[in-house]
Amino acid sequence: MELIAVLELTFKPESLDKAREVMARVLGETRGFPGCVSVKSVIDGRDPNTWRFVETWESAEHDAAYRKFRAGEGAITDLGPLLAASPSLMTGTVDPLM
Repeated sequence: MELIAVLELTFKPESLDKAREVMARVLGETRGFPGCVSVKSVIDGRDPNTWRFVETWESAEHDAAYRKFRAGEGAITDLGPLLAASPSLMTGTVDPLM
């Protein structure tokens, strides 16, 4: 069953150019990760410093493998200094009846 993950990042206003550079690299890696169906980027219309990334994974197992990768060898070490707040992650499965 597909899994959807929504990652919300709020960047410091002065770091948006660097954030775009970092996230372009990160999203390329994410989109190429086994089990990634898609990733869409959404910039908040009311707050351009807040970006959401809507990820679709083939399964919860694929998402878990990706999270393990990001917690280890794939850690994004240059992201932390750009953030104005802690990241937020929400996950859920796709209900085929809705």
